[in-house]
Amino acid sequence: MAVKKKKAARAKAAVKPKAKAKPAAKVMAKAKPKAKAQAKTKAQPKPKPAAKPKASTAPTRAAKPMTEAEMMAQWQAAMTPSDGHARLMPMVGTWHATTTFRIAPEAPETVSEGSSVHRLVLGGRFLEQIYKGTSMGMPFEGMGFTGFDNVRRKYIGVWMDTFGTGLMHSVSSGTPTDQRIDFTCEAIEPSGDKRIFEAIVRISGHEKHSYEMWTKGDKGMYRVMLIEYERG
Repeated sequence: MAVKKKKAARAKAAVKPKAKAKPAAKVMAKAKPKAKAQAKTKAQPKPKPAAKPKASTAPTRAAKPMTEAEMMAQWQAAMTPSDGHARLMPMVGTWHATTTFRIAPEAPETVSEGSSVHRLVLGGRFLEQIYKGTSMGMPFEGMGFTGFDNVRRKYIGVWMDTFGTGLMHSVSSGTPTDQRIDFTCEAIEPSGDKRIFEAIVRISGHEKHSYEMWTKGDKGMYRVMLIEYERG
């Protein structure tokens, strides 16, 4: 009997218990999902923009030279007095001039008298002005020329007088009319500094006209001079 019990015990020990089967859900959970991997697709390369056509490197044609006749016609148009010159006609004559002058913004104004003779010169291309009188208690003389540049379509002027040895140059600004011409003027002061003036010519028919000049001071623009012309 003892022998049989030992054999039975050995037989039980030899038989290993079977491992329990794992639930199907856990097995599925461990499996790597393939859906995401399949959903991912390689990014398609963006199409390259079409190349811009290269600018033409062909040499440009040189401007056709003007003929002698064309050059002469252009010159004739530039030299012939125009409607711009006709606008100066009302200022021709002999005038009595009253000048109001201020040397500095805070300085008192001084008034002086003089006479001015205006005439057209160089075939009506420029208006010449010769002025004689006094200024600040001293004898004063001046000479100026005003014209119209057909090429630039601007009025131009130059002035010289006995109060200096330099020239004042003027070029019109804005749009001139028969009643008003605006100028920007430039002169060198005795100190050597450049001074800019704004000038206005007002034409009141054939009997009166005026010239006023403004410049910039410490507190803004102020009027330096006013000349009132009445036909003498």
